[in-house]
Amino acid sequence: MTSTPGVIAVVESQLSNFGLTPLRAAHELGFHTVLVSNDPDRYRVVGIAEEIFSRHVDEIVRTDTNSADAVIAALLPFHEQGLLRGVMTVTDYNIPIVAEVAAHFGLPGLSPEAARTCRDKLLMRQACERAGVAVPGFHQATAEEDALAAADRFGYPVVVKPMTESASIGVTLCRTPDEVVAAYRDISSSPTDFRGQPRRPGALVEEYLLGFEVSVESVLADGVRRFLGVTDKALGAHPHFVEMGDTFPSMLSAPVRAECTELARQALEAVGHDFGAAHVEVKMTEKGPYVVEVNGRMPGAEITQLIREATGLYLQREVVRLHAGLAADLTTTLDRAAASRYLSARQAGTLTEIGGTDLARRVPGVVDVDLEVHPGDPVRPAESNLDLLGYVVAVGDTTGDAVRRAEAALGQLTPVIVPATGDGR
Repeated sequence: MTSTPGVIAVVESQLSNFGLTPLRAAHELGFHTVLVSNDPDRYRVVGIAEEIFSRHVDEIVRTDTNSADAVIAALLPFHEQGLLRGVMTVTDYNIPIVAEVAAHFGLPGLSPEAARTCRDKLLMRQACERAGVAVPGFHQATAEEDALAAADRFGYPVVVKPMTESASIGVTLCRTPDEVVAAYRDISSSPTDFRGQPRRPGALVEEYLLGFEVSVESVLADGVRRFLGVTDKALGAHPHFVEMGDTFPSMLSAPVRAECTELARQALEAVGHDFGAAHVEVKMTEKGPYVVEVNGRMPGAEITQLIREATGLYLQREVVRLHAGLAADLTTTLDRAAASRYLSARQAGTLTEIGGTDLARRVPGVVDVDLEVHPGDPVRPAESNLDLLGYVVAVGDTTGDAVRRAEAALGQLTPVIVPATGDGR
């Protein structure tokens, strides 16, 4: 270990290929990589897990990653040896904990207050509202009658969501009072989130924003915020808000991109974002852009791959450098476009196979086809990003080229599913 420039600790991650790529990037930079997790085996279902665990994870530390004190104790031996150079995460669930750990050890990172504000949808909206940044009307409901009163005030349909989840878990468009009550009960009945952390009581009831969604990607380094670009986001059918694809750079007009970018800048200032990467989701409506989410991390899904394919910028590597106290090189070397499209099941049941992968890879411009499920796995129509079956990524000289190629490749993939009722066909 002494021959390396030190230790980079990644505290949990997203359940996706992207989630494990910071470990690869840190290892490629020569760091001794440590995965800190309360259940490292959860990541072995990820497509690239075998490669990452065998080649790029030097050490696994098991501890209670829902506790900053436990993570500090687990990393203390590295710190006492003078080896700990950085601690980071790319999952929303652990951003506040990592911020506390970094601050404790005097390492670079997002301030704990900013991390808590980004993590909690209610705190984020309150911070933006105080700063005059456009957000949808919102209300924390702590009883069914409270949720119904908020829905009446905003007007139907409304969005009901948990305040501390990720990947669109539990986010529902409700068109009737009965749907509001059902969504509220579903959220409020669970005291903990997907990673076992306490949920804020009740549910968030929000005004529904009618329009299209984008995200704005940026990096703050040496006091300067660099905007990398705007990502077009394709969402699935309501009542859910599943991310079905992304395109970088956006195909929108320069004035619209500028308007979304400026709103993202204002939102990041409002929440106090003061370090590293950020991913701000924005909804463009007839009244202009509104902030949907402010995430104090790199963009998830395959957006970092799209950025790299389109611009040559290896964002994971540069963010690792920032967390290690090194200068980031945000230079771009390519000028093209990239798009991802996601595969979902049309019915619930057991997956037998996914046909057409060879055809998908033969579509001109396709650079990646990845399946995140295996024969025998239970599947269902997507209610959150966790339910997606796989994805394709394609590149092109223009955004339109990349989109058409990705969609053509996705069309080759055919899931074969034995329905839950047993009458497969």
